Amino acid sequence: MTTTDVLVLGGGPGGYVAAIRAAQLGRTTVCVEMDRTLGGTCVNIGCIPSKALLTSSEHYDFIARHAAEHGIGVSTPVLDLAQMQRRKTEIVGQNTRGIEYLFRKHGITWARGRGTLKGKGVVDVLAPDGTTTTYAAADIIIATGSVPVGLPFLPFDEERVLSNTGALALAEVPSHLVVIGGGVIGLELGSVWRRLGARVTVLELLPTILPEFDAAIIKAADKVFRAQGLDLRTGARVTAAHRDGTRVTVEYAREGSPPERIEADAVLVAIGRRPSRTGVDAAALGLAVGPRGEIVVDAAMRTNLPHVYAIGDVVGGKLLAHKAEEEGIVAAEAIAGLPAHMHYASIPSVVYTWPEIASVGATEEELRAAGRAFRSGSFPFSANARARTLGDVTGFVKILADPESDELLGVHMIGPSVSELIAEIVLAFEYRGSADDVGGTVHAHPSLSEATKEAALAALGRAIHI
Repeated sequence: MTTTDVLVLGGGPGGYVAAIRAAQLGRTTVCVEMDRTLGGTCVNIGCIPSKALLTSSEHYDFIARHAAEHGIGVSTPVLDLAQMQRRKTEIVGQNTRGIEYLFRKHGITWARGRGTLKGKGVVDVLAPDGTTTTYAAADIIIATGSVPVGLPFLPFDEERVLSNTGALALAEVPSHLVVIGGGVIGLELGSVWRRLGARVTVLELLPTILPEFDAAIIKAADKVFRAQGLDLRTGARVTAAHRDGTRVTVEYAREGSPPERIEADAVLVAIGRRPSRTGVDAAALGLAVGPRGEIVVDAAMRTNLPHVYAIGDVVGGKLLAHKAEEEGIVAAEAIAGLPAHMHYASIPSVVYTWPEIASVGATEEELRAAGRAFRSGSFPFSANARARTLGDVTGFVKILADPESDELLGVHMIGPSVSELIAEIVLAFEYRGSADDVGGTVHAHPSLSEATKEAALAALGRAIHI
């Protein structure tokens, strides 16, 4: 039996960050990961490869549709999908090798294999060669992530019926891709293949796409995605589907309309993800779980079991890599006896479509439902000089603030590079900043960030450029 101070079960964004922070705090640390590489879903088959393909497809789309606007004459672009996929794979490799380097730098042991939590700080790790190593840890952090939710009548085969894994690895552009689910994953990957030439139909059960976002953002996004060629069908309940050779047939119904049938050569099922407790038998261990299978934790990421913590997608909430990372830091610091606790009010959400979408805090609809008074200010990118020079003027920044204290309550953006612009607002949220704080800060001119400043001024009735 090998002893260690901290054992992290899972090497995704939450797990590997927790391991690094624990090592920084002087703890001997082991991280158990059963995949061939570190980084988990995010680095290997999620955030990083999807952004690589989004960027490549944006370049392709720009050359095909917008280069002439900039006085650049080009012949019809030729798609080399194999090279695009190779670039994506190399970027993933750079990231996974980077994590391995950080483990070596901090003296973290990567226990390669499938970990099973046995209780009382004991974890068995079954290696690929069939050998088992037993570890005894003073503290354990469960970071086993999540897996995609499938349809019972349409199991994943990653050839024609795709999860995010298969949708990122297609060797050819499908002529028609049906996406079941109008959330972040469905819209991002649907955008990739639409730009590269596929006909894309999105079936969303709820009345709108991106239901967790502010209604004004949803309305603007719906309009621009339709203009880009995405066929969005909301209020569509998928009732049946089957694969027949190289074709997949999907049946769905919308209220007040007869059932419809649609055929495609590939279907992406993007209806959500669920916590994965691989190697963790909650019932046998007496580990408390919630109604959706998520592990129950307190603000310091402690479970109900002594010296056992849990972080990331396995604890539910928003399934975001940056949330998992922060929870990993909190867990490691709590183990070290530091006054660490998790708070979720200032965690941003981002959709990496074009235009990008970013949000932090409450939506207008949530504030109204809670009976919370607010004032609102918006500023369009069409009035921003930098956006005009870029040729990306779609969208706006919307700021919601308390009418008495002026504290920021929610900020919602759709437009160019808003994944970067939201960071300023997140920092302001951390300090319980106000619209006046943002509006009174000097922003470089010309810059996209001026739209954020102007939206804050608009919430105060003092906007300059509208």
